[in-house]
Amino acid sequence: MDIKSMKNYLYWLHCQFELITCSYLMEPWEKVLFYTFNVTMLVMVAYTAYIFSPIHISTAFQFCLHLFGSQHENTVSAVK
Repeated sequence: MDIKSMKNYLYWLHCQFELITCSYLMEPWEKVLFYTFNVTMLVMVAYTAYIFSPIHISTAFQFCLHLFGSQHENTVSAVK
């Protein structure tokens, strides 16, 4: 894919985004507020997923291990 077609494709995606969100009807200062809000929300969701997803996955994994009867090292050494 050459540079010109990539540039046209990105422009086409931007036009599609503006059509879907109706942001092509907004004034420039409204677009700035709209895009700032959207980017802020996207960054906050990505940050939250990055921080909290590993914790939830670890907790779910430990819960599944507990359900299937796997013993922790501390309980195994206490039984011996």
